[in-house]
Amino acid sequence: MRGKLLPLAGLYLVQGLPYGLQSGLLPMLLRAGGLSLTRVGLAKLLYAPWLFKLVWAPLVDTRGTPRAWLTLSTAALGLVCGLLAALPPAQAGQAELPVTVAGLLLLLNLGAAVQDVALDTLAMQLLEPAELGPGNTVQVVAYKLGSALAGGGLLALVPTLSWPRLFLLLAATYWLAAALAWAAPALQQLPSPQQKGLPTHSLHLLDLLAVSGTLWTTGFVLTYKLGEQGASSLFPLLLLDQGLSAPELGLWNSVGAVACSIAGSSLGGALLSGHWKLLPLLKSALRFRLGGLVCQTTLLFYLDTPLARLGPGTVLRGAALLSLCLQHFLGGLVTTATFTLMMRCSQLAPSALQATHYSLLATMELLGKLLLGTLAGALADSLGLHLCFSLFLALSAMPILYLGLAPRTLA
Repeated sequence: MRGKLLPLAGLYLVQGLPYGLQSGLLPMLLRAGGLSLTRVGLAKLLYAPWLFKLVWAPLVDTRGTPRAWLTLSTAALGLVCGLLAALPPAQAGQAELPVTVAGLLLLLNLGAAVQDVALDTLAMQLLEPAELGPGNTVQVVAYKLGSALAGGGLLALVPTLSWPRLFLLLAATYWLAAALAWAAPALQQLPSPQQKGLPTHSLHLLDLLAVSGTLWTTGFVLTYKLGEQGASSLFPLLLLDQGLSAPELGLWNSVGAVACSIAGSSLGGALLSGHWKLLPLLKSALRFRLGGLVCQTTLLFYLDTPLARLGPGTVLRGAALLSLCLQHFLGGLVTTATFTLMMRCSQLAPSALQATHYSLLATMELLGKLLLGTLAGALADSLGLHLCFSLFLALSAMPILYLGLAPRTLA
């Protein structure tokens, strides 16, 4: 089994790099370059290709092999990073992200989304039923570590490596991963894919929505992250405005935050494996998350006063960083319970629809996260911080009330 898990760990780690790059590293660089919170938030529109995985997933399924798609998409990501190395990000005083850089980042997300479909398909073919548990653990941990390395580790190295060297390093990493995807012995021993015809057109959205609990679950995954995502998008940038250095903040917001998120996810899995029922656990986790966001909002309001100081060694600085990590811990706990809920709902679908059904829910979950992550900066600029974070609190309370309407089939 180790021969399977080691290459999967390396590939999933590389798969996490684009998310960490654009959620941790890029916002800090753009904000430090003078872009407004609105412009920084709108850069998350570059995640759009992830919303259309269902468009090209049938191509990965029916044209070629997952290993070939994985190798080609990973090598293409290296090429895009090589081109990005020649183009600097926004400079001081520049009002927006350069169009060429934005286009290449969009291609980076497109390649990463194709890589995601190919790698998940390959993992399902590679792992035996008894290996799915360790395989999924490797997937989650390696992906989050890759995100942390790109978002925090690379940010800490920015003064040393500079933008071009960072992307040349990423390009070399992707090309090594492409070689691994093609040459790893375990991946060469995959069973030959059966010939499949093109997908029929008999599957419609109504067939998916007719599955018991789907409409309710879709509404939940669209809204459960709204408040959390808005706050987590803005709070690090506001700490940067208060004087925290970008390398220090990047380290806490990526490496520290991912460690806390992994701990929260692990706790959620352990509780679900024990005697906790899913919906009561989810409700408790949402309540704790709301309480943590109340504390973070109160801290932010105090930081907005003239007397607040975030100097080295101050209690306020420690409380701000602790709040950052706590929200990621609680967010990991909530996410694990929510993905279990999504899988439970998809298991109610006919076997021929289960994969597509789960992809639909996963796409809606991503859409909900992107919505507030993209608009958070514009809301802060237009409403002000106090009203904006009060809105985030209200949005975080909504899923707790919504859980009371959950259908019995999901209990």
